[in-house]
Amino acid sequence: MRQIVFDLETTGFKFSEGHRIVEIGAVEMVNGAVTGRNFHTYVNPERDMPMGAYEVHGLSAEFLSEKPIFTHESVAQAFLDFVADAQLVAHNGIGFDLPFMNAELEAARLKPLDKDNIVDTLHLARRKFPGAPASLDALCARFAIDTSIRQRDGHGALLDSKLLAAVYIELTGGAQAGLDFRREEADVSGGGKRGRAPARQRPRPLDSLITDQERAAHSALIAELGDDAIWKKVLAG
Repeated sequence: MRQIVFDLETTGFKFSEGHRIVEIGAVEMVNGAVTGRNFHTYVNPERDMPMGAYEVHGLSAEFLSEKPIFTHESVAQAFLDFVADAQLVAHNGIGFDLPFMNAELEAARLKPLDKDNIVDTLHLARRKFPGAPASLDALCARFAIDTSIRQRDGHGALLDSKLLAAVYIELTGGAQAGLDFRREEADVSGGGKRGRAPARQRPRPLDSLITDQERAAHSALIAELGDDAIWKKVLAG
């Protein structure tokens, strides 16, 4: 399975109130493991930057004024191409990231993302840990994921996507979630068939770790259990 973990930074909470996307970050995962392929771009929102938003992500209108606008081919279409037909993963994605992205895409007359094709890690966390804090920071703390860069440099769409990918792996089973036990291995048997190598047999059985004293004590216990004891039936075959 191919999944894209993504995050947005914006000028505010609602596109309908004139707010715009200012940064997009995304991380590719395949079969539950991060591949190292990322997508990242800043976006010129073509408007001012509210102080509240600036205090969150630190992106000023002056800095963004030289970046491409959302409809530039390096932004919206490039993000859609990166996503392709992958499943989406986002924190509060159902309530914020996906609706905001789709509003931008529709305004740009581009195909919106499938609203039924998203995993919301906020909902996952609330189901798994009811009543516990479920912010990205809280989940990173729960799973001992290093957030020192975020604490130093603040929010960033790509950084938050990488942190969220690590959180998602933990929410869905830990590091072993990325292992694919169905994958064929190289031919190591010499028999011409691909598959797992047969287990080697021990040249002789391992020596028993039971002492004579323990064996005698166990026999005495069985003798006290009566004729209907399970142990006696097992030993009798």
